[in-house]
Amino acid sequence: MGLIILNLQQKKQKHWVRRGIITVLVVLGVALFGAGSYFFHVGMVPGHKSFVKNNQRIEKSDPLYTQKMWFKHAQKQHWTMKSVTKNYRLVADYIPASHKTTKNVVILHGFMGNKEKMGEYAALFHQMGYNVLVPDARAHGQSQGKYIGYGWPERYDVRKWTQKLIAHNGQDSQVVIYGVSMGGATTMMTSGIHMPKQVKAYVEDCGYSSLNDELNYEAGNLYNIPTPIRWPLVKTLSLINRIRNGFFTGEASSVNSLHHNHLPMLFIHGSNDHFVPTNMVYANYRATQGPKQLWVVNGASHASSFAHSPQSYRHHLERFLGRYVK
Repeated sequence: MGLIILNLQQKKQKHWVRRGIITVLVVLGVALFGAGSYFFHVGMVPGHKSFVKNNQRIEKSDPLYTQKMWFKHAQKQHWTMKSVTKNYRLVADYIPASHKTTKNVVILHGFMGNKEKMGEYAALFHQMGYNVLVPDARAHGQSQGKYIGYGWPERYDVRKWTQKLIAHNGQDSQVVIYGVSMGGATTMMTSGIHMPKQVKAYVEDCGYSSLNDELNYEAGNLYNIPTPIRWPLVKTLSLINRIRNGFFTGEASSVNSLHHNHLPMLFIHGSNDHFVPTNMVYANYRATQGPKQLWVVNGASHASSFAHSPQSYRHHLERFLGRYVK
């Protein structure tokens, strides 16, 4: 009789242990999904981000004040087109060169930026004799869009903008794709797809090696999330992103895209970048298959290499691009 009672007690204990484990797993799953949903909203839904400086005011103390003011007052043509997926209305500013030229550049902005925030780069390339096209990425600026794609769906939009630019300026056009931060990653991801033969070179400034790498880094950098928790959190966010935004975050890889690129690419990164860590540029540089050059700007923080060293920045661009765009 005592043995029977003991067995019953053991079965009850096992039952409650199983229930306890299941309850813990359910609670953890719910918590993980809740955290993933929160970070999806922070990372993928456009809106105010506390960790992004979006001050549009141009200060006279700004080392690039002249360039920014030039863009603000420059006469621009307003271009529109439909995105390759989702049929969003996308917009861009086009500024023709002062003299007839075959040289063209497509300039891509960063996370939660817009074409107005790329005025200094537009001025730089215009001074270098380029026709300049500056689009608003989907879900940014005046362009439509529900979610941010971090360069992955946008790469096809960049190709379509490039085709539109060539149709406008002729088949003898020479095109450079240039981007900063998320725009830099978009540039690298674009290099991995088939592009018109008129594309001659790419320039990326402080783009991340992959979206997963950047998400994992920012989970620690901005939120101090312990390393063991980051992997399941990013995987959960990725699944939510696949359902809502159409792709797994692991697909959006600059490194993987660069393995398919055989065109020239200039890589620029600040040595003091703590938003897209500087070590990512080395993985990007190693991955590309075409002619390449790397310039790490000593002392520059994220997306500030041009402001940090304006003359050297132009010199590096002119020297590199001069080999491929005549």
